[in-house]
Parts: sequence; C-alpha cells; structure tokens
Amino acid sequence: MLTLGISENQSDVRGGIAVAEKREPNWALAMSIILIVDDDPDSLWLLQVALEGRGHHVVLAGDGQSALEMAGHCLPDVIVTDWNMPRMDGDVLCERLKCYPALALIPIVMTSARSPPLDRTGLWNIFLRKPIDIETLAATVDSLVTKRLGNNSIRSHCGAAPLCRWPAEALKYWA
Repeated sequence: MLTLGISENQSDVRGGIAVAEKREPNWALAMSIILIVDDDPDSLWLLQVALEGRGHHVVLAGDGQSALEMAGHCLPDVIVTDWNMPRMDGDVLCERLKCYPALALIPIVMTSARSPPLDRTGLWNIFLRKPIDIETLAATVDSLVTKRLGNNSIRSHCGAAPLCRWPAEALKYWA
C-alpha cells in the first residue's frame, strides 16, 4: 500500500485505494529556520525533505565556511551540521559560532559516524551518530526549536536597533 511516507496509522484504505491523510503542521514550529551543513549532497537532500515536511524552512550549506556566512545572514533557529567537511569542519564551525553574540545561543546538532571527543562536547547541544534515524533527528530539531521559540529573550537583541550614545528623540521634534 502506498502511503507517501506517512505512517500506517495515518493512512486509510477506501475502496481498495490508499488515501493518505494530510498531517497537520505544528504551527508553533512553522517557518522556523533550520541550517543544515553537510558536504554530502544526498544527506543534504534527505534532511531537507524530512525537515521541510515538518514545516521548517531549511537553508543548506556545503561546508563550515559557507555555513558561518549563511548563519550570519539568516539567523537560524537550529543548526544541524556534519563533523567532517572540507574547508571548515563541524567542530571549528561550532567554535566560530560561539564567538558571535547573535549566533552563540543557536542550538547545534552535530552528526558524525565517529564518536565525539569528550573535551569538545560543550560546543554542541546534541550529538547523533550516523546513520541518522530521520524521526529521531526530526523530533530533536522540533524539541530544540520549541525550546528556543519559547525563550523570547534569545532573539530580543538580534533585531534591535544598534545602541547609540545619544538618547532617541521623538519624531515630533524632527518636523
């Protein structure tokens, strides 16, 4: 029976034809920005399809250097990164992200086939070993996004006007 990637309990067979019920998106997670970083195009595509199917807006980067630039432009809610990549690997990316106040609090999911070094575990929030179970990754990302969006103070400084040493004047004085 064809269910178009929907679990068995979400599909129905009517008249011998498989009918897939549409999964309602979680509006609390809708349009959260997820940055996925991996040098393998197949992995990028798979993770993009899985997370976009859950209502996230996905931004892709092929290495750590381009991911750092993308993170500065789009301020993602969660970053999912591979460890081994050309130009800049995942742990160096995590170190660099911690250097920027607007990016330092973004939750990071590190993925690798290797075991993580014990002295570097503070750089990321969650470590998942490859091959990754897509449902586990999606649930992890959903959980991190929910926690991040529930904390209103995280983004308060990102979109604010730059601080100035002179107090702001009311518009009525400018006319």
